[in-house]
Amino acid sequence: MSTKADNTENTPNEQPEEQASPPPAAELSSQGEDLSPPSAGAEADKLVQKLQEEKRQLADQLLRKQAELENIRKRVQREKEEFLQYSLFNTLQELLPVLDSFELALDSNGGGEDYRKGVELVYQQFRGILQKLGLEAIESRGQEFDPYRHEALVTVETKEYPDQQVIEELQRGYVFKQRLLRPSRVKVAKRPAATPDSPATDGQPE
Repeated sequence: MSTKADNTENTPNEQPEEQASPPPAAELSSQGEDLSPPSAGAEADKLVQKLQEEKRQLADQLLRKQAELENIRKRVQREKEEFLQYSLFNTLQELLPVLDSFELALDSNGGGEDYRKGVELVYQQFRGILQKLGLEAIESRGQEFDPYRHEALVTVETKEYPDQQVIEELQRGYVFKQRLLRPSRVKVAKRPAATPDSPATDGQPE
């Protein structure tokens, strides 16, 4: 014999217990949760803003560097000009005693040998100052002709001197601190051509 409980358990019309349904999307939204995927346009806008900010910073850095370089260039140019002016100032200071000596020589009433000796002293004084500043005279007479230090104005065919030897200095040349300032203008010996019909004439310019 079946019981009432068995009859109840086997009743076909009995519905199973209902499961809890998930809350609607509106309720989740009200709780502050956004389940929608991130927008691609928003990410692109952030990237563009980041790149624009980096571009602005690089442009500012470039402008600052250009301003620094311009200031350095102006400072170097100013220092260069001041150095040249100071060098000229010292040179003029060195030459003032020579100017004084020339004025004394011009005011002198003497003449003859004494006057010549006075001028020679002024010349030696002036030459010594130039040598102190770095000027050196080129020794030419008796030297072999050097196209880098000599300028041949006259060539003389002669047997008295070796070929290409400087036999006379027409204008002295100078070197300033190992750099050629002016070549010496010289007369150079040349070996006469060995022709029996037309013998060379010594001492005649070519």
